[in-house]
Amino acid sequence: MNKSVFLGTLAATTMLAGLASAATLDDVKARGELICGVNTGLVGFAAPDANGNWQGFDVAICKAVAAAVLGDASKVKYVPTTGETRFTALASGEVDLLARNSTWTFTRDVDLKFTFIGVNYYDGQGFMVRKDLGVSSAKELDGATVCIQTGTTTELNLADFFKANNMTYQPVTIQSNAEGEQQYLAGACDAYTTDASGLAATRAVFADPENHIILPEIISKEPLGPLVRQGDDQWADIARWTLNALVAAEEYGVTSANVEELSKGTSNPEINRLLGSEGDLGAMLGLDKDWAKRAIAASGNYGEIFAANIGESTPIGLARGLNAQWTQGGLMYSPPFR
Repeated sequence: MNKSVFLGTLAATTMLAGLASAATLDDVKARGELICGVNTGLVGFAAPDANGNWQGFDVAICKAVAAAVLGDASKVKYVPTTGETRFTALASGEVDLLARNSTWTFTRDVDLKFTFIGVNYYDGQGFMVRKDLGVSSAKELDGATVCIQTGTTTELNLADFFKANNMTYQPVTIQSNAEGEQQYLAGACDAYTTDASGLAATRAVFADPENHIILPEIISKEPLGPLVRQGDDQWADIARWTLNALVAAEEYGVTSANVEELSKGTSNPEINRLLGSEGDLGAMLGLDKDWAKRAIAASGNYGEIFAANIGESTPIGLARGLNAQWTQGGLMYSPPFR
């Protein structure tokens, strides 16, 4: 996408954001359904299974918010969005929450008038190539054709990386990960670039994943997280503290298996406040005292969600790395529940 078209899209999206309703909680309750914007299909993060049921790391955030607000994790309508359509869908009110591996940036936060509710995956941009290309470093890609999604931070990062290393490249623009996978496998590009987690998820579904390698260079910071429209602080707080509840639950040892028992009361006041047996934090959000208990029960705590969808025991095989709890040397932690 050229710069003038991209800036025009930003301007249009900014205007749409100002038109969005600020009463999202009331809308969701009246509708009886959370409308969640997700990826068009990225296995492990957001994709429908064989029965058409959406599953994945980002999908779990949608389910947790629905459970917290509506009391039922299944009360979610999933709206697939591309890199170009996702922000318009959120700004226009087509979706209530966008949980689609989106990078938290200055312009998206300030100019597009969105509120990122936190980071659910710390990532960085990488490159994938066929093993038989004979390349072991991204710095060997001078003159390469590169598949890249439009409307994403990866476009500028790619241009900056090649310029900084005095290299040239030919972009092959794509609209979705599915198209990128097809183009890459068809040989339309030498390399595919996107978030490293996305590359791992894409490679995992190949018939011959062992013949494709993710190069060692990580060329950007990509803090990925869910977001909502600005101007609705209550809704932003609900989404933010639902994510925080999942992260805190892992730290405190609260799981989908023991949350019901622990909600009866423990010797840890932080757990008690989180699960509603002490105080009434839910009322401050406009919810009941069991909101966080239901959110955790929906798909488990943050660690359970990570392990089940994208962890080392899955075909995607991602290590926790920066996404480990702060007590384990990672960056994941929740502000206190008090």
